Amino acid sequence: MVKRIAYHMMTRLPASVEVDDLIQAGLMGLMDAVNRYDSEQGALFETYATQRVRGAMLDELREADWASRNVRRAGRQIESAMHVLQQRHQRPPSEQEIADEMGLDIHAYFDLLNDARGAQLVYYEDLHEAGGDDFLERFADGERQGPFDALSSRHFKQALAQAVGVLPEREKQLMGMYYEQEMNFKEIGVVLGVSESRVCQLHSQAVSRLRGRLREWSVV
Repeated sequence: MVKRIAYHMMTRLPASVEVDDLIQAGLMGLMDAVNRYDSEQGALFETYATQRVRGAMLDELREADWASRNVRRAGRQIESAMHVLQQRHQRPPSEQEIADEMGLDIHAYFDLLNDARGAQLVYYEDLHEAGGDDFLERFADGERQGPFDALSSRHFKQALAQAVGVLPEREKQLMGMYYEQEMNFKEIGVVLGVSESRVCQLHSQAVSRLRGRLREWSVV
């Protein structure tokens, strides 16, 4: 039962998720179900255990989402400021403008970029519907198109390409070197003539710009 649920979930999840991790979490959920099951409640054990197993696997997926809430909060603060400035000036805002909008000096803004460590374009939490239900609950089991299928769709790729196309030139170069040429931050720093930490800041900033541009795009 645990393996069946795990492999069914895997069809809706990215390749980075290890099925063995889901199975291990599911086995813990099964043991929990054994300890907690009360036949007098009327539910069949398999029905009860299935819910506990799936719940344990979903908890494992949430915990495996590496970016902490503080990291995401920092990123969203930057994205919000960028979005406001973009709407106001109809162009990508400068770093100083973003810092001013956030009420920070430029060095505090750079520290926030370091904290944001923009490495994910879409987080699980971005995919919640207005009702507040968890997208994992909706997509990890069922017949409808999974969110990761939607993210690989032609429409999303077109929207992402357009967003990359309007990045400031240096950030556009950075994204090309990092994602297309697979250069690391140190190598990119040599090309751009900046430190590795500065490349990290620029990368976080570029991802924040892309997230801000794509915030109206929906995969659900």
